[in-house]
Amino acid sequence: MESIILTIKYLNVYYDNHQILFNVNLDVPEKKITTIMGPSGCGKSTLLRTINRMHEITNMARTEGEILLKGKDIYTMHPEELRSRIGMVFQSPNPFPHMSIYENVIAGYTLKGIRLSKVDKDEIVERSLRSVGLWEEVKNKLFKRGTFLSGGQQQRLCIARALAMRPDIILLDEPTSSLDPAATQKIEELLMKLKDEVTILLVTHNIAQASRVSDYIAFLFLGELVEFGPSTKIFTTPENPKTEEFISGKFG
Repeated sequence: MESIILTIKYLNVYYDNHQILFNVNLDVPEKKITTIMGPSGCGKSTLLRTINRMHEITNMARTEGEILLKGKDIYTMHPEELRSRIGMVFQSPNPFPHMSIYENVIAGYTLKGIRLSKVDKDEIVERSLRSVGLWEEVKNKLFKRGTFLSGGQQQRLCIARALAMRPDIILLDEPTSSLDPAATQKIEELLMKLKDEVTILLVTHNIAQASRVSDYIAFLFLGELVEFGPSTKIFTTPENPKTEEFISGKFG
């Protein structure tokens, strides 16, 4: 039996008077890769943003239902605490342009006003960069700006920045959509290693990618969770005809 780290119950999400998600119920297993799939506009990114309360940046957004992280209601947490426990990596690599590679990795601590010794900073930077396979590539360039790196390296830097806070979960919203095939392969290999230490929730439109990296699949369609289960089952014997149509490329 898998340990459940995140529980979503009867989640409805609205922007102004427009409902995006409808009664979503989902249990996310710990230290696995759960991929949220579905056609454009089905609510995938909205679901991710709701999980770490980024939707609140839009003042017209509102939610109903519950989201529990290790049994604790995320709406009882301060957003800063929540976002350090549930990190987010976006579609386009976004290292802070005015910061060095070193400063980017520890940015979460800096922005929260957490004082660290030089020894602690050095340890966090090296550990985080090693965890994304970037240390050997950048160890002699730590004080250059992160924006000097290639696109794939920048995305791994963004993942390192999220990992530096030792989160419970990392959310990744189409993290390879702007990368070339070689960089995409590196990110996929990285995710497969990282799931030993952190739970990963991935949004992708790439069905082949989902089949390569996922332990579980959540299929969204028109804002509803149509099907959820182990990726092997979803890709071989889906229960819902809509899931089968999407996987076979009949719509997307």
